[in-house]
Amino acid sequence: MSTASDRRAAASGAVAGDGGGAVTLDLGTPNPRQAEFLRSTVKNVAYGGARGGGKSWAVQRKAVLLALAHPGIKIAIVRKTYPELTENHIKPLKALLRCGHPDPHQRIASYNDKLKEISFPNGSYILFKYCATDHDLDHFQGTEFNALFLDEATQFSERQYQYMTACLRGVDGFPKRSYLTCNPGGQGHGWVKRLFVDRRYRGLEDPDDYVFIRAGVRDNRALMTADPEYIKRLQALPPKQRRAWLDGDFNVLDGQFFEEFTDDPSHYDDHAWTHVIRPFDIPPEWRVYRSYDYGYARPFSVGWWAMDYDGVLYRILEMYGCTETPNEGVKWAPERQFAEVRRVEREHPYLRGRKIRGVADPAIWGDASGISVADVAAKQGVFFDKGNNDRINGWAQLHYRMAFDDHGKAMLYVFDTCKAFIRTIPEMIYSTTRPEDLDTSLEDHVADESRYMCMTHAIKPRVRTVDIPLGDDPLNQRTGRSKVDPAISIFTKI
Repeated sequence: MSTASDRRAAASGAVAGDGGGAVTLDLGTPNPRQAEFLRSTVKNVAYGGARGGGKSWAVQRKAVLLALAHPGIKIAIVRKTYPELTENHIKPLKALLRCGHPDPHQRIASYNDKLKEISFPNGSYILFKYCATDHDLDHFQGTEFNALFLDEATQFSERQYQYMTACLRGVDGFPKRSYLTCNPGGQGHGWVKRLFVDRRYRGLEDPDDYVFIRAGVRDNRALMTADPEYIKRLQALPPKQRRAWLDGDFNVLDGQFFEEFTDDPSHYDDHAWTHVIRPFDIPPEWRVYRSYDYGYARPFSVGWWAMDYDGVLYRILEMYGCTETPNEGVKWAPERQFAEVRRVEREHPYLRGRKIRGVADPAIWGDASGISVADVAAKQGVFFDKGNNDRINGWAQLHYRMAFDDHGKAMLYVFDTCKAFIRTIPEMIYSTTRPEDLDTSLEDHVADESRYMCMTHAIKPRVRTVDIPLGDDPLNQRTGRSKVDPAISIFTKI
């Protein structure tokens, strides 16, 4: 798409008004990061990282520039809800383009509230769409557009992103582009980080098709001038939130359900301050377990675990019944699932010849009528104990095991070959209706079978000796009190 027209219009220019005459449109002046975003012609561009980087301004100007430079182009701006769209994009764009001006000759474009779209005299359109859940993807069926702006992309799942980018099609000759704005956190944190921050690609994904333009409050001169105290408010946030919002640090999982989960390749060998580690041969004396969560239309998940002499769990192998589309099951019948489990346990060097004890969701035993999934497993020689399905205490066990001690050691590790665990665990976020639970609409199958595993070998929360400063003692009443006084929490129970 033309970058020359983008640069020319970035300040001001004459455009055809809705009434047919020439009208001056002043788009303002971008900061250097915004200018880089406006110039980019890469297929998939992510912009942002930190709060206050001028993301909404950049999205609106880029969309308008594309609409003016390419007559007939169709553009979609998507957010999670319509109220967010209205406040962040529809109202500002209507004002910028003078959609409601009493003089039709001064209007640069028109807004149709029923269709939720802005139309330009040259035949270009900006469509406004929302996607709060997977059910909302039905609204995209049959829709085609040339450019997709996914605002606050980390609020969307990878499946939603893939579905919406599939609408980038047509035979009109326009290049197809997706533009994302993002901050750390949210259910889409993992896939955004993989594609744009870590640049880990799979299948047909081409590294040349992705670019991440980092921007933060320090890049936004307009905001710094209008509200110089904003950066101080970000600096005053708690440490994790400050790193995410001020620094745009995608290694922080602030707000995620498993915010302690850490994948640090620099510690794969020493097992310190990371949960993901390099595979090693399992000593023959260690016990091996299997955990299972049933799925058909949604993925099934099997995890194999080894336990060392200190009770530390290692996820050494997994089988995840998912297509290339996240959270879409391969639709294997139970007979095929357990036949494959049996084959892997018979042939894989980690498992061959070992006695393996299994645990699974108690729901697979079903009721007294008919043959249950557990019965099918038993016929294949794959046996399970009924798992404890206490969700809240089960999540607590996962938290206890993921907690690091003073030396950075955890009670749960994951081999770096267990890609489903590494991908989906960071995507878990809290339920909006049950605060101590995670959102069950997400791809939680690995998390569920890991929970069953941890509940079979429950541990107590460990005590760290490192003090965490308390910020709620204005009268200094705790001075001189013992660190292990049960009346106060100067030490941390994890």
